[in-house]
Amino acid sequence: MSSRHLARSIVLQSLYEWDFRKRSQGELKKILERNIKELDPDKEDIEFIHNLIKGIIEFKPRIDKIIEKAAPEWPIEQITPIDRNVLRIGLYELLFGDRKEVPPKVAINEAIELAKAYGGESSGKFINGVLGTIYREIGEPGKDETGKPKEEDKKNDKKP
Repeated sequence: MSSRHLARSIVLQSLYEWDFRKRSQGELKKILERNIKELDPDKEDIEFIHNLIKGIIEFKPRIDKIIEKAAPEWPIEQITPIDRNVLRIGLYELLFGDRKEVPPKVAINEAIELAKAYGGESSGKFINGVLGTIYREIGEPGKDETGKPKEEDKKNDKKP
């Protein structure tokens, strides 16, 4: 398991417990620290974990409104706690995170993998549908960024 994937798993488990038990934001910090200690991520990913949780909480009201708009047939409280929090992670990274650090397609794929690992039988499809719809609505940022050099770049590299 990649270290960033483990970091997202820790964030998901912490958000799930916090959300399921309807705890305060102060309790979330305790839950997160316990999960970090228990699951022992790489030291460099601890900052990523803290930044991800902080961002999700900061943007949670906006993220929840986006979920309600993107999945109107699923009121936010009727979405399973796992799926709801996977969507929060994916949407935060997709819409508010650093796209250079986590490109949009990586954010979506990571959320789908979390849903498949921790959610129900149809969680992956549900997460893919919601995040894919939002991704297309925002204009598919980074769509043409494949990480491979463009033909024009290849030609320029050959020039003396």
